[in-house]
Amino acid sequence: MLRAMYDLVIFDCDGVLIDSEVISATMLMAELAGYGVQMDMAFVSRHFLGRSYPTVLREVRDTFGVTLPDRFEADYRARLLSAFQRDLAIMPGVAAAIAALRVPYCLATSSSPERLQHSLDLVGLADAFAGRSFTASRVPHGKPAPDLFLLAAREMGVPPARCLVIEDSLTGIRAGLAAGMTVWRFTGGSHLKGLDLAPPPDAIPHRSFDDFALFGSLLGRPG
Repeated sequence: MLRAMYDLVIFDCDGVLIDSEVISATMLMAELAGYGVQMDMAFVSRHFLGRSYPTVLREVRDTFGVTLPDRFEADYRARLLSAFQRDLAIMPGVAAAIAALRVPYCLATSSSPERLQHSLDLVGLADAFAGRSFTASRVPHGKPAPDLFLLAAREMGVPPARCLVIEDSLTGIRAGLAAGMTVWRFTGGSHLKGLDLAPPPDAIPHRSFDDFALFGSLLGRPG
């Protein structure tokens, strides 16, 4: 039944394959607090998740009117990679779910190529996604534009309508829907615990699930 419904599964990375978003968000909030910018996890989840780091910084500058020093991005990235080295974990059940797939798969992420490779190496997924990883650095417009997902589908040789996207962020859901793909929302990441997960009208996934142990059985059901 899986082959009859989908010919490609496209995974987001942060917050789906790896439980990284709570680390990134916590560090970003702490760093920005030093410049008088106050925000909580709900704000970060709704406005920043799924977007590239340069886009996030531009929005911080525009929304809060704060001027960040040129070194801010480099310093933050260095501290974040150090935190990943210490705390990053693979999402429970995801390795088994990937191993059980009987159709092609890939990932499409807003992370930089360097951060992506570092993350996959740390959690042991580098081999699983070798030659099948796509980053926003390769397209003119990142999520919520559909460009990245369309690039992944094109290079994997699959029509968008035959693709299943696994996303956690509203931004990513919007991108998948705009690409004409089926979109499921994964809500099992630690960054979404305790938040209101009711989606806005423009980011309603076709299905939601919170445990990759359920993934295989869900693939056999239309949705």
